[in-house]
Amino acid sequence: MMTRHTDQLPARRLGAIVGAGLLSVAVLLTGCAAEDTDEDPPAGASQDHGEHGGMDHPADGGPVPEGMTEATDPPYPVGTEVTLTADHMAGMDGAAATIVGAYDTYTYAVDYTPTTGGDPITDHRWVVQEEVADAGDERLPDGSEVTLAAAHMEGMDGARATIVSSTEETVYVVDVEAGGMTMTNHKWVVESEIQPAP
Repeated sequence: MMTRHTDQLPARRLGAIVGAGLLSVAVLLTGCAAEDTDEDPPAGASQDHGEHGGMDHPADGGPVPEGMTEATDPPYPVGTEVTLTADHMAGMDGAAATIVGAYDTYTYAVDYTPTTGGDPITDHRWVVQEEVADAGDERLPDGSEVTLAAAHMEGMDGARATIVSSTEETVYVVDVEAGGMTMTNHKWVVESEIQPAP
């Protein structure tokens, strides 16, 4: 009986082919997963509270708007190590942070549609009085239609918005690591979203 060795691949070569095939599949699946991040978030992972709708959030939030009034005796002075209880973005709740600025102003949660397009952002927290065009000095009532002059997120500057709620708590700028991203000068976190570091 004749054995046909020529039809059989050596084990090493067969292993290499199988390995290459598996690697190709892994690359394709990774590419698909990366593309999926551009889609709408699943139900329950809404764009509320500055989940920021999957939008770009800069690693450095930059300077505060002109005309901001520094808080004279904030509960958490500049340099204080704190723990955040805010849920604006993934990983923020429970994150360690450092206070880099504390201000007295009116702070608003807003609904708006980014000027760059995409789905409306609901209950975005936060925008301060100085980031609302022609806001004046008085606290704006809930339901007010305004134009944003905030530049700390892509698509905010010039966007039409509706004020959902407001607070006059001390508002803070923080350095924080959240969701695997280190952010400096992150705007904004209000006093009730902060607790002393353990």
